[in-house]
Amino acid sequence: MKRKFNFSAGPSTLPLQVLEEIQREIVDYRGSGMSLIEASHRGAEYEAVHNECIEHVRTLLDVPANYKILLLGGGATLQFGMVPLNLLHYAPEGRAADYVISGAWAKKAHQDAAKLGATHIAYDGASSSYTTLPENISLSENPVYLHITSNETIGGIRWVDWPDTGAVPLVCDMSSDIMSRPLPIEKFGIIYAGAQKNLGPAGVTVVIIRDDIVQDSPSQLPAYLQYSVHAESNSLYNTPPVFSIFAMNLVLRWVKKQGGVAKMQELAEQKAELIYSAVQASNGFYTSPVDPKYRSLMNVVFQIADASLDTTFIEEATKHGMVGLKGHRSVGGLRASLYNAMPVSGAEALADFMRSFATRRR
Repeated sequence: MKRKFNFSAGPSTLPLQVLEEIQREIVDYRGSGMSLIEASHRGAEYEAVHNECIEHVRTLLDVPANYKILLLGGGATLQFGMVPLNLLHYAPEGRAADYVISGAWAKKAHQDAAKLGATHIAYDGASSSYTTLPENISLSENPVYLHITSNETIGGIRWVDWPDTGAVPLVCDMSSDIMSRPLPIEKFGIIYAGAQKNLGPAGVTVVIIRDDIVQDSPSQLPAYLQYSVHAESNSLYNTPPVFSIFAMNLVLRWVKKQGGVAKMQELAEQKAELIYSAVQASNGFYTSPVDPKYRSLMNVVFQIADASLDTTFIEEATKHGMVGLKGHRSVGGLRASLYNAMPVSGAEALADFMRSFATRRR
């Protein structure tokens, strides 16, 4: 089988080596006579995978000892509610949670938080159609936390530097660019990320959370919604998403073998530059609406000046083994997602096709 280059925003492409290892081990896990996804999540085989996965997150991202690493279900979408439930809902009257609305996903996070307590919009990029990020943020008087989305998959923008919030916890949805660059973890109170971009298949969410925030988790909440419950049980309060964690552990091993997050950043910059350069060199045939200072390395959003050619571009690209290039339905255009598992050869193939298509269709 000739594998396609999958530029979908998610679920995303996975490393071929990981898929092949899953194939080898899915029926008979290491000679145990059964699959790991059939085994007890309290058993030694799964416990070793679970703990190794957590340790990979800690070492690859250099997570300090005063942070817990949780493996939860529900996707990042559950965290849209879980964060304000734990931090905002029981906060003293008069305090608010601050949100930067940088695009569709940040907007969804804010909408859920606003149902649970007072919120303050520190910045809203709607006036720029979510194509840039703020130089300065207007925090409320005494915010409970500031929430940002590190990379907007739909709009194709990303935070290059992180806001300095002082003692105010910085909470970040990092679903679409976690593990793509080194992080100053100590700047954050909570980082959360769904797996299905850079970490593995959908089904598990990583939450990196500072100990003091864990300790303040309200006991009034249902058990599953308390961060402290998961921290105290090593994310084994209930049956975890075993397959997703098994696969994520293999992906993290792969990242480590490639050279870690520093290498992932180097490759991300190389891949994104190939596509942005093809846009730039097209003399207006392609354009990118995103402020160059904040262009995403994971999700390259671009447009054809003659939008009627979009469908033809997608159809021809598919015939050349490149899929998932249609832009999100809310914005149209085209989008190439270049997550960690996308090889440089995939970006090279797309850049070559873009140049060829522009030459033929002018």
